[in-house]
Amino acid sequence: MITIVGIGEDGLAGLPPSVRSIIASAAVLVGGERHLQMVDTTGKIVIPWQKPIQKTIDLIREQQDRSVCILASGDPLWYGGGKLILQSFPQSVVIPSLSSFTLACARLRWQMEDVETLSLCGRPVDLLRSYLSPRARLLVLSSNGETPHHIAKVLQETGYDRSEITVLSHLGGEKETIGAYQPDARFPPLNLVAIECRSSRPSVLRSRVPGLPDSAYHHDGQLTKQPIRALTLSALSPAPGELLWDVGAGCGSIAIEWLRSHPRCRAIAIEKTRTDYIATNASALGVPHLEIVQGEAPQILQDLPTPDAIFIGGGITTPNLLATCWEKLPPWGRLVANAVTLESQALIYQWQQKVGGSLTRITIEQPSPLGKFQAWKPATPVLQWVCQKQGAMSHKSAT
Repeated sequence: MITIVGIGEDGLAGLPPSVRSIIASAAVLVGGERHLQMVDTTGKIVIPWQKPIQKTIDLIREQQDRSVCILASGDPLWYGGGKLILQSFPQSVVIPSLSSFTLACARLRWQMEDVETLSLCGRPVDLLRSYLSPRARLLVLSSNGETPHHIAKVLQETGYDRSEITVLSHLGGEKETIGAYQPDARFPPLNLVAIECRSSRPSVLRSRVPGLPDSAYHHDGQLTKQPIRALTLSALSPAPGELLWDVGAGCGSIAIEWLRSHPRCRAIAIEKTRTDYIATNASALGVPHLEIVQGEAPQILQDLPTPDAIFIGGGITTPNLLATCWEKLPPWGRLVANAVTLESQALIYQWQQKVGGSLTRITIEQPSPLGKFQAWKPATPVLQWVCQKQGAMSHKSAT
């Protein structure tokens, strides 16, 4: 039997006797150095956490016929190791303690439902950028004592330099400290940062609604422009946890705004040449976890995880590209393709006739100088095909 026990900063003293008994009777103890030092390991098999984490998982699997107790911090299922353990050992029992997020809200007198939480443990600090919005309250788990300074730098760069930053350390223990952020301060490795977001200037990061300004992106012209991008994301209809393939991603704008729609959304940007643009934009716009695959479609698509939606913004006429994307799309998956040239539009029309979906011709006009006056100047029209693969449709019926 495997039991995951969350321990607070107050150690064993903060656990009820029944939970302390589980730890004492376990034949195998698993945990980090800090947690293992809190308990008596005499006569027990001790497995410290190792990197990569799979090594530890393999060692636990060898001992799973014994009583195994895995020691974790606070609530193991709130940015803790519990998720990974349950993926490998789904029958494990989880016994949580109060998380540092809960303790922080109590200390600050913040309502939990008004707060967004995230962890920067093992994650880039740029992830914070997608959470920033005026008057937002954020609780951020730090990776180490330098994290508060990195957070302050991000807030300065994004126009949120008026934000109130509070650093809370060793919550729930004898060493607990709470204080306003100071640029020259040194912070303990175990800390959490509370942010009350206040902006000093308008920021492109203030909204998660699709259609960021074109100026938010670093690009070489291969960019789905703002109005078309907003319509495209609306057609793709992202939902939390879904995976997007952005095929021929250009500078990555569609995949980036798909990810910005919800923290649990996932995306893969497939691009042959502009991966540097994609990586730069993903970090700057708060989604550094965007997966970037460099290669030429359709060959590079063969071993990718099954998507919930696919967007094709360029290269539609590449032999077998549409057929491969359609084959890889699962029943009820969505495909959206934008076409500008006559050849790509003709191909989209043929596919629409075979498998259905809707066609929309999008024309955007903007004012432009005409002598001493202004006149409407149309951009190149875009033909957009939106199709949902029917549940009963054979994968070969459209190839």
